[in-house]
Amino acid sequence: AGFWGSEFDVNMTSDGVLIVYHDSDVDGKKIEQYPYSEFKDVKIENGEVIPTIDMYLEQGKKYPETMLVYELKPHSCEEVEDRFVELAIENLKQHGLYDPERVMFISFSLYMCEKIAAEHPQFMVQFLGSNMSPEKVAELGINGVDYHHLVFTLNRRWYKVARKHNMSVNAWTVNKEGNMKRMLKLGVDQLTTDNPLQARALMETMKMTELK
Repeated sequence: AGFWGSEFDVNMTSDGVLIVYHDSDVDGKKIEQYPYSEFKDVKIENGEVIPTIDMYLEQGKKYPETMLVYELKPHSCEEVEDRFVELAIENLKQHGLYDPERVMFISFSLYMCEKIAAEHPQFMVQFLGSNMSPEKVAELGINGVDYHHLVFTLNRRWYKVARKHNMSVNAWTVNKEGNMKRMLKLGVDQLTTDNPLQARALMETMKMTELK
């Protein structure tokens, strides 16, 4: 559909296979505690198997204009998250996608956001947690925030604080028109939404230019 970006969630199995799956468990099995063999034949709602990151990135490479918004799901400890980040970066390099023009990172794990920001500073990294102000996030060297849209209502200064620190600003998950309009008027860089066509139509009525 020609949207600016596509967000996807990644978990790591116990044997170091990265799979694109939103939840931390599949049929009650914690993904990081089981090998990939436990999940490779599981079917998702559309009848396909759970994609590995290799499968997903091969598809993403077909759309070079689309930013791949890579969410690293939190794991149990720093040691596991270290391995997760290392494998994620190695995998992007293997696919020719280690490129800040093609990929950005988001995570609820402050540790992984810090790690990527320190070791790969050319990339956009947005912290998803709502328990830390943009000022504190910026002090850790992280260059973006991605808050639930209600956070900007409860903490009205945070948008301006983020801009003061030259941070990118995203809002999730913005599915209702009223909330979309509020975030667009606020001036966020991106909307994470399950209803992108609705957001596109709203932006047209508001005479706002959509990034392509």
